[in-house]
Order: sequence, then C-alpha cells, then structure tokens
Amino acid sequence: MKERFAGFLLMCAIVPMAVLGYLLLVLVGFFGKSERGRAGVRALDHFVNATLFNGYAWESVSSHAWRERDRRWAKAVIWVTDHLQKDHCKRANKREQPVVDLVLKKGLGDRTIH
Repeated sequence: MKERFAGFLLMCAIVPMAVLGYLLLVLVGFFGKSERGRAGVRALDHFVNATLFNGYAWESVSSHAWRERDRRWAKAVIWVTDHLQKDHCKRANKREQPVVDLVLKKGLGDRTIH
C-alpha cells in the first residue's frame, strides 16, 4: 500500500511535468537541437512501451516488438517500422537486449519501496 500511495503522489507531480515536457518536445522538434529532441523522443518511446505495451521502462517499443514478434501488436509495429527503415525492430533489439539482460540480472527493475 505504501508503494501505491508513493506512486500516486509521484504521479501527481510527474504528469503535469510530462505534459509540459511533451509541449517543449514539440517546440524543440521544430526549432531546437536535434540531440535534445532525440533524447525526448527516446524517453517518450520508453514511457509508451512501459505503459501501453506493458514492457520494460528501459526498452523501446521497437525492441519490445521484436522480442514479442509473434504477437499481433508487435507484427503491426514491425510492419510499420519496416516501411520506414528495414529491420528497424531487429536492430533495436540487438542494441537494447544486453541492457535488458543486465537490468534483469542485477534486479534494477525491482521494487524500491517496501
């Protein structure tokens, strides 16, 4: 229960900042440095993966789709990204899988509030 309450309080602070961050990301995308925009898009990608696709917070939607490539949603992601860049999801997973393995091995995704 303590973890849920702490999560609720944290979300009350983070959600408004996330909305502002998204709006800033749009501005940076049009007028700012591409490195800053790229970092923001990567963070948003990981957020979407963790929340909408029930994936790891340290993994992109593309890498997750490759790991789950037999599932309907993953096939759709792979199909779309293949039209933009051939083997995008496969290459994303090859790049990110060592990070996923390390985080799981070290237990870095485990609960921190007990």
